[in-house]
Amino acid sequence: MAAVKIGVSRQVVIPKKIHDTLGLAPGDYLEVAVERGKVVMTPKALVDKRLEKRLAESFQDFRKGRTSGPFSSAKEAIEALDAPKRRKKAKAS
Repeated sequence: MAAVKIGVSRQVVIPKKIHDTLGLAPGDYLEVAVERGKVVMTPKALVDKRLEKRLAESFQDFRKGRTSGPFSSAKEAIEALDAPKRRKKAKAS
């Protein structure tokens, strides 16, 4: 167990061993809660990993000039992203 000091602006430094064990990186988020009188920090992804992958693919397509739209809603845009999968399934049938 490691002891840490709370800084002037309420900052706490996570010891390197714990940081590395959890695979944390600069910019990662932690959920902070109080449980039975203890501060508990849990690594937290603010974006679902599947959505994060889709966003990365979309940015690659955009950079390469492969775009579509405009869309009138987010639902319409997501349906357009899923359309190639539906076409692929239809061909397989």
